[in-house]
Amino acid sequence: MTYLAPRQGLFAIILLVSFCLQTLLLVISTDQQLSKSRALKGEQMVAQLIDEARLSLENKDRVSLSVIANRYTSEQDVTRILIKDNNDDILVPVGNAPMQQGDTIRQIATNGDSVIGSVSLTLKDISKGEIIAMQWPFVIGTMLLHLLLWLVYGYLARPTKEQINALSRDIQDLHREQYMQSDQRSYDREFERRATHTDRETSEYSVESATDSQPTNAHKLDVHSEVNQYLRTQKNQAATDTTGSNSQPIDSTTEERAEHDAANGAAQDEISRAPKSGSASRLSATRSFDSVRVQIVFHDEFNMLERLAPAQRLPYLALCTQLLNQAVTELLKQPLLLGVSAMNEPRFDDTGASVLLKADNSHAKVALAGVMLGKLYLMLNKIIHDKHIELSRFALPAKAGVSDDAQAQAMTQLLHSVGKKEQMLILLPNAALKQISHHVQVQSIMRPTTVYERECAVFDGGNDSMIQRLADVRNAVLMIESADESAI
Repeated sequence: MTYLAPRQGLFAIILLVSFCLQTLLLVISTDQQLSKSRALKGEQMVAQLIDEARLSLENKDRVSLSVIANRYTSEQDVTRILIKDNNDDILVPVGNAPMQQGDTIRQIATNGDSVIGSVSLTLKDISKGEIIAMQWPFVIGTMLLHLLLWLVYGYLARPTKEQINALSRDIQDLHREQYMQSDQRSYDREFERRATHTDRETSEYSVESATDSQPTNAHKLDVHSEVNQYLRTQKNQAATDTTGSNSQPIDSTTEERAEHDAANGAAQDEISRAPKSGSASRLSATRSFDSVRVQIVFHDEFNMLERLAPAQRLPYLALCTQLLNQAVTELLKQPLLLGVSAMNEPRFDDTGASVLLKADNSHAKVALAGVMLGKLYLMLNKIIHDKHIELSRFALPAKAGVSDDAQAQAMTQLLHSVGKKEQMLILLPNAALKQISHHVQVQSIMRPTTVYERECAVFDGGNDSMIQRLADVRNAVLMIESADESAI
């Protein structure tokens, strides 16, 4: 019979930890090397781009700058190029992945001693999966090496025949000692039993001998036995009468207690069923929906809006209302959102604004429309906020929440409890999440403390086509806003 090596499973766990640590160190070292090389490459590309675009940058030729920048965005590592003039105004934003994170290299463009602008180039972060894919020979070789070590240990550490025989002898000696101890205990018990039986027979023989030798005491024993029997009979009768008189109250008390326990049990069942049936319909992930409510609230940590004078607060709220209404109008013109209509005309107040979108037919993507509207307004508000801060005017960042109409109150609480600046929360049933899954990415809230926080998701980015649509709609809304200001 072949025996396994001792603690072979523990050794396999140690080898697995060793393999994971080696892979982690490989990824870290490779990431550092690639980051240095990409940083040098990015600086060279920025310097080359400034040399090519210096003349166009002086003339603020957006077309030429776009053509020059598009050649650099064809590089796999480049995600975004931003060219600004000497007043720090954006001339050309190039790149279809603004949601991706990466390292940004910024360099000022000069012509002699004068500054003519600046160029910012964003490089895409290298994912750990790409590093592992690049180093697959090392990873596979390390895994095979650890597997070979496990097999060699299992073969060399197996017990030999001498060790097995010695172990068998030790086990036999142990069993023999236990068997002898059990036999000794059983022999002692049998000896005690026989001794007790012998003593009993001896005492009975002594009593019989004494009875035969003293026949004159038989009548006295009979008298005593009759007296004792009479006393026992009287005592039993008294106990019977007492039990009969108390039997009825005891039975009634028992019945009342049983009825009371049954009533309490029924009440507890009704109480435990009541909240479950009420909350199941509201929190059910398969609940039906045909409308979506988009809530926009200000991220006002210090209650600055309440302290603002009405002469400044009312025009700011009017501007936000105008932006939101124009965003709704321009967004619903998209062919992708055909069949979605707005049920109200939103207006901003101190608590924010709310838009109710409804699906006119079963094919309308009302959930996607709500998510796109929330993200579109956050993009618009970001531009307005930065411009107001640059001009030393009052402005507030915003955050958005998208939910079905049944969960609007819960979304309001989530925006105030866990919502962050420039963030969009999503609280929708499974059918709506499936509708938006092909266009956006979401992530769960870290360390949720309530049921709604566990069901809520956070907008984490969109695909290129949706971001491009939102950028086009944003530009259209801003062009309308600029035309209105120039007309005034």
